[in-house]
Amino acid sequence: MTTTPTTHVPEGAARPLRLGTRRSALAKAQSQRVADAVAAHAGRPVELVEITTYGDRSRAHLAQIGGTGVFVTALRDALLRGDIDFAVHSLKDLPTAQPEELVIAAVPRREDPRDVLVARDGLTFDALPDGARVGTGSARRSAQLLAHARGIGRAIRIVPVRGNIDTRIGYVRGGELDAVVLAAAGLNRLGRSGEVTDALSAGTVLPAPGQGALAVECAAVNVDLAALLAELDDPGTRVAVTAERSLLAALEAGCTAPVGALADLLADGQIVNEMRLRGVVGTADGSTLVQLSTTGPVPVSHQDAIALGRELASEMLAKGAAGLMGERAL
Repeated sequence: MTTTPTTHVPEGAARPLRLGTRRSALAKAQSQRVADAVAAHAGRPVELVEITTYGDRSRAHLAQIGGTGVFVTALRDALLRGDIDFAVHSLKDLPTAQPEELVIAAVPRREDPRDVLVARDGLTFDALPDGARVGTGSARRSAQLLAHARGIGRAIRIVPVRGNIDTRIGYVRGGELDAVVLAAAGLNRLGRSGEVTDALSAGTVLPAPGQGALAVECAAVNVDLAALLAELDDPGTRVAVTAERSLLAALEAGCTAPVGALADLLADGQIVNEMRLRGVVGTADGSTLVQLSTTGPVPVSHQDAIALGRELASEMLAKGAAGLMGERAL
């Protein structure tokens, strides 16, 4: 565990708040943004405490190591031991069941939730040649990309990959792959959006539930800190990801199951009057997809968002979604 001060602490000042983060460049970049915002609100320094998770140590495919919680358990254990004061997670990595001892105090405003392509020669997805090698470690992405390719009369080959952004893009730069699929949010937070060759619309690939959003978590008993962190909460993002994660939970699917979901607001002219929730489940080869949507009125409460997710999940299960998922929640 490594501690990195982010602000100079004058002699006699209150000790810094300790923010737990994974060690990757992306995790530290997004945690630093939260640290800076908390320091500005609190008038108190914040330091990053780097923690290695099981998901970071293992090189196996996520489905083989359990998927659910592999990137968050070590951070949560550090919170419960009191080694850190709060933690920042990529929300899509969080299991849908929330431990009673911990609270998600804030969900800051969401980054771009879409998936994007980084391809050789500046190619878009639809311009990839037959037989193109496309790297992703996500069953969700594989199912939808293969289905879309089939729909436009193309055949692509999915190549399972893991590793950080540099590693994945390196496969393309080195000629081992024709393209890789990544989350737009990660590239944006690292200032690398210029490397994107195609932004994949939600109509082509629905993102993972919670993709692009962060979760700021602390011990439930630390009510003062929770109140401070709540200043970073974005209500619109909170209800959207609540609906998406409610769908995931109702499907009883793990983080690595081939489930996509996105909640967004719909406007009639200048007036926002509905929240739409879209969901998809597919077979790994993309041969079968169950893709449905539903809408609910705004404003949306926490309970409304949960109900919307459950409603759509029920419709998807009635259409056969359960038989398409390769992983059930543990």
